[in-house]
Amino acid sequence: MNKIDLEGRHAIVTGGARGIGYAIAERLLASGAAVTLWDVDREALDKAIAALGEHGKVGGDSADVTREASIAGALAATLKRGPVDILINNAGIAGPNRKTWEYDPADWRRVIEIDLIGVYLCCRAVVPGMIERGYGRIVNIASVAGKEGNPNASAYSAAKAGVIGLTKSLGKELATNGIAVNCVTPAVAKTDLFKQMTEEHIGYMLAKIPMNRFVETGEIAALVAWLSSADCSFTTGGVFDISGGRATY
Repeated sequence: MNKIDLEGRHAIVTGGARGIGYAIAERLLASGAAVTLWDVDREALDKAIAALGEHGKVGGDSADVTREASIAGALAATLKRGPVDILINNAGIAGPNRKTWEYDPADWRRVIEIDLIGVYLCCRAVVPGMIERGYGRIVNIASVAGKEGNPNASAYSAAKAGVIGLTKSLGKELATNGIAVNCVTPAVAKTDLFKQMTEEHIGYMLAKIPMNRFVETGEIAALVAWLSSADCSFTTGGVFDISGGRATY
C-alpha cells in the first residue's frame, strides 16, 4: 500500500460505519489522519469506532444527513476534536429497483434526500470553516450510474448525476480558497447496498464491467485518500472513474 501523507489532518466520513465509508476511514487512518465517522445507525457506529480504534485516532457522531439540525449537532461535537480538513460525503442508499413510472414517489424522494441533498447539506455546514482556514479537501462518492443511468434505478442514477453536478459547481466556487472538491464514480462494490437490489439488477451491473468483477472497497478508498491529500493541489471539480473500464470519460 502506498502511504498518502495525511498527518495532522482531521476527516469526516459520512456513512462511515460500514461498506465503502468504513474502508475509506480505515485508509485515511493508515495515512495518518484523525477520523470522525458520521452515521445514522448508532449501534453500527459504535462497533466501527471500536474496530477502527486500533488503527488510529477515531471518533464518531450520530448524524442524519437529511436534517440540518442533526448535521449542526454532529459538527459541533466533531469540532471539539479539532477543525475539519477533509469531508468525505459517502452516506447513501440504493433504493428499490423499479421502472420509473412504477417507482413510489416517497421512495424516489428518500433516495434524492439522502444521496444528493445530504451531500449539499454536509458541504453547506463544513465549507465555511474550511474557507476561514484557507484549506480543505472534499470528496463526494458518486457512481457510474450518475454518468450512464442504470435502468430500474432512476432515483439513484439521478441523485448521483446531481452529485457530479454539485461537485463541479462547488469546485469552481472554491477554486481560489485552497479547497479542492472532487468526486469518484465507482462501479458497484459488494456492500450492504446489495441487500436493496434484485439479483437481476446486480447481474446487469456486473455484465457492464469489462474487468468482469466488482470493485473492492479498498480500491475506492485508495483513490479517495489521494484526493484527500495536499498532493491533489491543482484538480478541482473533477470526476474520477473507478468502474473497471465501464466508463472511460
